[in-house]
Amino acid sequence: MIRVVLPAHLRALARVEGEVRIEIDGPATQRSVLDALERRYPVLRGTIRAFVRFFACRRDLSHEAPEAPLPQAVAAGQEPLLIVGAMAGG
Repeated sequence: MIRVVLPAHLRALARVEGEVRIEIDGPATQRSVLDALERRYPVLRGTIRAFVRFFACRRDLSHEAPEAPLPQAVAAGQEPLLIVGAMAGG
């Protein structure tokens, strides 16, 4: 069971509160988590992969390959995968 924390705008879109818990078949990767989220919440398709960053275990995973394994603490459900809206400005 993977625990996922979505940003407020995606929680509102999916109509969920708090953490989302997702079952993953196979290795826990960013891609497998996003695929599972989109299957469970189809309204998130096309919105969750752009302009977001990924954090877990006090690490920025945003530049990791989508198939890179998530930290073991995330895969074991001990720590959440944080999906955060990216910010830009000038």
